[in-house]
Amino acid sequence: MPNTPHLLASVDLGSNSFRLIVGRVEETPAGAQIYQVDALREAVRLAAGLSADKMLDRASQVRAWDALKRFGERLRDFHPDHVRAVATNTLRVAKNAPEFLVEAQSALGFPIEVIAGREEARLIYAGAAHSVPAISGKRLVVDIGGGSTEFIIGQHYTPLVMESLYIGCVSHSRAFFPAGNVDDYTMRQAELAAKREIQIISREYKQAGWDQAIGSSGTARALAELVEANGFNDPGVTHGISRGGLERLKRALIKAENVNRLKLVALKPDRVPVLAGGLSIMLAVFEELGIDYVDTTDGALRLGVLYDLLGRTQHEDMRAVTVEGFMRRYGVDRAQAERIADLAVGFYDQLGEPDAERASEGRMFLGWAAALHEIGLSISHSAYHKHSAYIASNADMPGFSRTDQARLAVLVLGHAGKLGKLAQTREVEWPLLFCLRLAALLCRRRTDAGLPGIRVAKSNGGYEVRLPNEWVAGNPLTDYSLIQEAAEWEKVGIRYRVIYTDE
Repeated sequence: MPNTPHLLASVDLGSNSFRLIVGRVEETPAGAQIYQVDALREAVRLAAGLSADKMLDRASQVRAWDALKRFGERLRDFHPDHVRAVATNTLRVAKNAPEFLVEAQSALGFPIEVIAGREEARLIYAGAAHSVPAISGKRLVVDIGGGSTEFIIGQHYTPLVMESLYIGCVSHSRAFFPAGNVDDYTMRQAELAAKREIQIISREYKQAGWDQAIGSSGTARALAELVEANGFNDPGVTHGISRGGLERLKRALIKAENVNRLKLVALKPDRVPVLAGGLSIMLAVFEELGIDYVDTTDGALRLGVLYDLLGRTQHEDMRAVTVEGFMRRYGVDRAQAERIADLAVGFYDQLGEPDAERASEGRMFLGWAAALHEIGLSISHSAYHKHSAYIASNADMPGFSRTDQARLAVLVLGHAGKLGKLAQTREVEWPLLFCLRLAALLCRRRTDAGLPGIRVAKSNGGYEVRLPNEWVAGNPLTDYSLIQEAAEWEKVGIRYRVIYTDE
């Protein structure tokens, strides 16, 4: 496939570690395969800098920025379409995440997407499924991160059940082992706290069932290395993690009384501060879900991001699949959605965005906004655009980052009604909104009745719309609506002129 990029890169801003991997894309008769050619990992411990009031402290931010600058040097020659950076739980909850991300994106040199928990779970499963041998049955993937733990049951490359719980090795270590001290009572309390969270999902997961359990990424790999290297696993188990192996590791940790005094083969210094928390969560996973053994893989979120990015470069964007699913679920009037999308994109092209990449992205978001602008009708016709925006903002939308969903929600909310409601919105993409609102206004009749040649342009910091005078005279409702629309834009300080021509 000639358009397949030779190299792709993903950056994972985890709550404990930041990771960068570079993969080489190889086409095979069975499809594209990604082979890792470079990797960087830095133990930033971002979650350790999160205060009780959900603010990231300065020290953790500086560690993160410094790491991203180093990653940025490695990615300096990459095309923006071939790099995707995602952030997880800590930046989902940190109140000052927006301010942090401004500097973080500048340091990395690429946009950073904060992804929702279930989107993280979807990408984790994609990475894990591509890094382990195929099986005919279902597999359970558990990924214990720094601030959250993801649970996914899937088959082949398709996730079937996904959840993200707010328990992680960094947050759990801070809560129960702040000074590194470990005893029977504290360890049991940490396990019980994790079990209480897992109990929320355990019944559903046990009913779904699985044939293979896999622990993915840092915590699982670190625990596996410890039980393997120190002979803690059950007899006959040469790799992976057995229940007995975890229990023997726990006894060794309790005997040491403090994680900093633990002397074990394969214990890496950067894992010491989060070992007790990660171990207690894994013990709870085994006990609550009735697991005796898990295999492990290092392929997780960052590899899943690469495969998702590969899909986008090959025009198999998961976001398009999600929008299609939403259109079906909410019974969208497909003809109307396509009518508005075609018209809005045509107007956008007339405005002449000079940056080709921004123009391509703008067309995509206009199409998605047109497809979803009426999903709120499933709730109520009154203020349906607000319901549509709420769904777009808060629903689980595989492939979409939180930033993507926020952009989409603003367009959907603003496509009709008063513009003043957007006054508190940080970033409104006015050119896109202008095109979408005008298209929706002109398609009010919901028919394919021919529209005349309509020209739009930017003018003196605002917009102008040119229509044939003869056509306007025969469409008084549209004329009236355009006058109201111009007044609405003037209220928010943006010039909007409607010009009638004799063409």
